Amino acid sequence: MNFADRLFNAIEKKQNPSVVGLDPRISQIPDSIKQERVAKFGDTPQAVAASFVAFNKKIIDAIKGIVPAVKPQMAFYEAYGPYGVEAFQITCKYAQDSGLLVIGDAKRNDIGSTAVAYAKGFLGEVNTIKGKARVHYVDALTVNSYLGSDGVKPFVDEAKNGKGAFLLVKTSNPSSGELQDLRLKEGETVYEAMAKLVDKWGEEVVGERGYSSIGAVVGATYPGEAQRLRLLMPKTPILVPGYGAQGGGAMDTMPCFNDDGYGAIVNSSRGIIFAYQKKGGEYDAAARDAALAMKRDLSDALMKKGIYPW
Repeated sequence: MNFADRLFNAIEKKQNPSVVGLDPRISQIPDSIKQERVAKFGDTPQAVAASFVAFNKKIIDAIKGIVPAVKPQMAFYEAYGPYGVEAFQITCKYAQDSGLLVIGDAKRNDIGSTAVAYAKGFLGEVNTIKGKARVHYVDALTVNSYLGSDGVKPFVDEAKNGKGAFLLVKTSNPSSGELQDLRLKEGETVYEAMAKLVDKWGEEVVGERGYSSIGAVVGATYPGEAQRLRLLMPKTPILVPGYGAQGGGAMDTMPCFNDDGYGAIVNSSRGIIFAYQKKGGEYDAAARDAALAMKRDLSDALMKKGIYPW
């Protein structure tokens, strides 16, 4: 099935347009988890990776009935070498087996054959000696689109096979404007020009619900810009970082939604998976409570705007 259809069907089922970022930091993992892995593997990268897996599985178990998707950030895993990459793979597979969509946050890209390798490695299948094999268990991938169309086409090709991609348009980091806000000679900004390209690239993979499997990343920290971008990309699903710990509120995410109440999925990472550090108690129970609170927050904002779809 078309990825956008699967995404919005899952959002509709949970009545919740949010995604939990699985961005583990070893300093914030509960001591009980770390001590058990150090006892088995020593003070090693393998112990860290094993701690991530144990932590993530309980988080997934706690939130799988609330949210439609998770978004593991590859950098936190790759930092620990092959053990970390394996932890990423195990986490993604466990999430999919738990009924969740998985957005791999790796912001990959390059040009030509290298982009093809990234697309095949994360979203498709790679060549083996005698056949093909799947390596990563993700439904969609974040992609750096600022290399242009030859770096994006391989991901569009994989979207034709039921996968998705979220292309960087207006990112949530404070310095994004150093490049993305520059004005071209035609008068439009760089991020507006990128939005028009994303809208064009996604035309080939529009699903039955009217949305494309090629999405965009637009930060909640820039609601004014998001309002303009929503108009430029009416059929584009928007992945919205910046909510919660980065300073964006629920109302800041509303410009990313269409009038049907769909069109966006909002991410929170630290605010959910490490909620126990503020609230106390078991970390998985605190994560569940934080995920429910985010659902209510977004629902209230959608109602306030008059576009609550359920």
